[in-house]
Amino acid sequence: MYKFEVPDMTCGHCASTVEKAIRMADPNASAKVDLDSKTVSVETKIASEVISASIADAGYTPSLSK
Repeated sequence: MYKFEVPDMTCGHCASTVEKAIRMADPNASAKVDLDSKTVSVETKIASEVISASIADAGYTPSLSK
């Protein structure tokens, strides 16, 4: 599981867009958005870089949490 900080994800529409971007990269991924902490947890079998790039392509600025 990966956890990304997405500081520019501020509303429900943003969360939906980020979830859609993740599913475009991996249709089998499970994503859980927490708008309060501006994070998204992703359960996937593909590389974190692919998920990060997909979120970035949707117009957001993800960073992988340590």
